[in-house]
Amino acid sequence: MKQSLRGLLAAALVALLVAGCAMQPPSVVDRVPAKDPGQLLSQAEQQAPAQAAKTRLEAANIMARQGERDNAFETASAIDESLLSEADRVSWALLFSELARALNEPRAVLRATQVLDDELPMQANQQETLAERQRWAREALDQAEPMRVALPELEGQNIRRIVVALPESGPLSSVANTIATAMRQHNEVKGGNAELSFLDASRYSLDELYDRARQMNAQLIIGPLDKDQVTQLEQRDSVPLPTLALNYGSGDSNQAQRLFQYGLSAEDEAQQAARRAWQDGHRQMSMMVPDNSWGRRVGEAFWNEWQSLGGDITNAVRYNPESSVSNAVKTALNVSGERARLNNIDALFLLALPEYARQVPPTMDYYYAPNLPIYATSHLHDGRLQARLNQDLNDVMFLDIPWQIPDAAVGGEEAVPFASTYRRLRDESDASMFRLMAMGVDAYELAIRLSNLAELEGFSGSTGTLYLRSDGRIYRELPWAKFQNGVPTPILIPNRVSSGE
Repeated sequence: MKQSLRGLLAAALVALLVAGCAMQPPSVVDRVPAKDPGQLLSQAEQQAPAQAAKTRLEAANIMARQGERDNAFETASAIDESLLSEADRVSWALLFSELARALNEPRAVLRATQVLDDELPMQANQQETLAERQRWAREALDQAEPMRVALPELEGQNIRRIVVALPESGPLSSVANTIATAMRQHNEVKGGNAELSFLDASRYSLDELYDRARQMNAQLIIGPLDKDQVTQLEQRDSVPLPTLALNYGSGDSNQAQRLFQYGLSAEDEAQQAARRAWQDGHRQMSMMVPDNSWGRRVGEAFWNEWQSLGGDITNAVRYNPESSVSNAVKTALNVSGERARLNNIDALFLLALPEYARQVPPTMDYYYAPNLPIYATSHLHDGRLQARLNQDLNDVMFLDIPWQIPDAAVGGEEAVPFASTYRRLRDESDASMFRLMAMGVDAYELAIRLSNLAELEGFSGSTGTLYLRSDGRIYRELPWAKFQNGVPTPILIPNRVSSGE
């Protein structure tokens, strides 16, 4: 009798489960988290793109079930949802939008709910859930008040007393010395308009630096340079003195009042490369970035920007800079036999230093892809005029600071920003350090303009056109060039690539 009753209960339970499955089709999100998400992510690295996307979705779902919300969000965000099946795209959208809303990320919610526009087959309750989350995201963005940067204590003043806090020892000392030298030289060329006092940031804590700067009656501080120190500052509510940090913190935004951040951000360049390729009409990109922390960080910036525009990443190759270029190019271009398969590749994004970058176009030629457009960051250009050596980079498009490509950027050396300082530093400095020299000049110019923040909206600097964002971070827009006969030359037709350029 007991056995019969147990059997009836089991049958009833099975019936309920079957009924539940009939209402909600099984999907990746519904699976019981029986696997290790870390192992799944490692497995995805070895899989074809479509299968890898499905595996990453499974890993994100398991993380979410295990309460690892941040990791689940990061994993789901990195998925190329266009590679998923229709059912899995719906599952991804439900998971990602739920995580994004919980983490107060309205833009991510809007990305997830774009599936509503694709008329995918989904249940009414799923559609209603996504529509409600989409409404929440739009309202959140409409109501968001950007932090307004202001320095009332400096308004209307002439900036005369500046303390520069940079390390004089340690791994950043060479960079710091180059930047400091450029500031001194630029101040001298301008006639000594400001008094620059230098503190060794490697000897003092952040609070000690501010104490000493106050004792020196400084109006503001330029520095620190160390990324970790900038991250510490941006997490404060405010800093004791107006501060122009010479790096960007690790946070998504700068939280501290009176803190401004400026640097030569490779991530900014990658995002601009994505926008340029999109404006030129490309939609399916392959990308090559070095397999290190720098490459992963910059590659992620390109990937996220490209996907936000609506583009697809066909192949993403993380190469070993010490290994053969051939293998990386073969993977990036879907080489079969000795011929690239470019049916789903419009262009290539390349992050590489000069020696490696010069080998990429000839290798592409070898695999019958000589006309595939290449978009690159400034890192493939060392600033030296080496026409013969750079012949292999012909037709590669890249962005760089005006001081490095004056002919392409502004029509000649006489037209560059701060031309007198440019000529002095060009004659006295090593070409490999010239970008840092330009950064020092712009840091000086930004600092003396902090008493009138309106001047920082589209300021033409040595390192690009500079814009002050609402959270105090400085953003750079860079001019574009391409190699012709081994020399950087202008791209004559804005936002368009053609063989007639």
